[in-house]
Amino acid sequence: MELREIEIFAPATIANISCGFDVLGCCLDSIGDTMILRKTSETGVRIGKIIGEELPMDPKKNVASVAVMAMLKALKVEPNYGFEIEIHKNIKPGSGVGSSAASGAGAVFAANELMGKPFSKHELIPFAAEGERAACGAPIADNVAPALLGGFTLVKETDPIKVLELPSINGLYATIIHPQIEIKTSISRDILPQTVNINDAVKQWANVGALIHALHMNDHALFADSLKDYIVEPHRSKLIPKFEQVIKSAINAGALGGGISGSGPSIFTFSKNLETAENVSLTIKDIYKNTNIPYHVYVSKINDQGVKILKQS
Repeated sequence: MELREIEIFAPATIANISCGFDVLGCCLDSIGDTMILRKTSETGVRIGKIIGEELPMDPKKNVASVAVMAMLKALKVEPNYGFEIEIHKNIKPGSGVGSSAASGAGAVFAANELMGKPFSKHELIPFAAEGERAACGAPIADNVAPALLGGFTLVKETDPIKVLELPSINGLYATIIHPQIEIKTSISRDILPQTVNINDAVKQWANVGALIHALHMNDHALFADSLKDYIVEPHRSKLIPKFEQVIKSAINAGALGGGISGSGPSIFTFSKNLETAENVSLTIKDIYKNTNIPYHVYVSKINDQGVKILKQS
């Protein structure tokens, strides 16, 4: 039976995992958007409806449609039908948990399913990254890769994009606090230094290697010891209220460690199990209750699947 419509869950993600600036990311399970794609009699891509946020309806400016158009352009023969995209946006733009990546990854995954899967998940990553170019000016893959592939991923190369799938530690949960302030990716990149101290660089890439080894060895202690960022976090953390207090208090509550999710303002922490992750969430809430900043706290297991099909017909 030919598929005409598909509804999917497009997950949120954590990128820039501490030492892994622009290369390490992981996929979340309880935070994400819902998207519906339909085949249309007219060729091309259009945005039919957006619920939850004010985003561009112009298909040349919307992340989801830009990503699908990049995919269609790569086909040897474009289909004799088009796509209408409906977005139910639950991930706030600028929150630091991959809002634009969810739109791009979800759209190309769904369109690929409707076309009979001409591309593999890995082949979809560059198309979703074109959506990121529309959002922030660069085809960054550290959010779209885990959104499509699930679990933990490492962007090994950027031109052309090459992504490695990494294992996840058993039972790992993330606790994320999203302060309701917006930090634009462009601003958070502008404050970063253009040169780094060689000693800091050595410690940084040692931590990347150790963190990846910890994932393969299912080693909680090494994983926790590797969640240190000597290059980016010291600068970006200044933009996030209570950052250091949140991390210290989370670790005291049992978290393995944490850092800035994406370009912020969200802060992530990892825990060995759900019970600890929920205790960490209570600790973090207590800190932000004493501020005038509204916030959301999420607890999520690591999503090993990536984008999920909810319904299709």
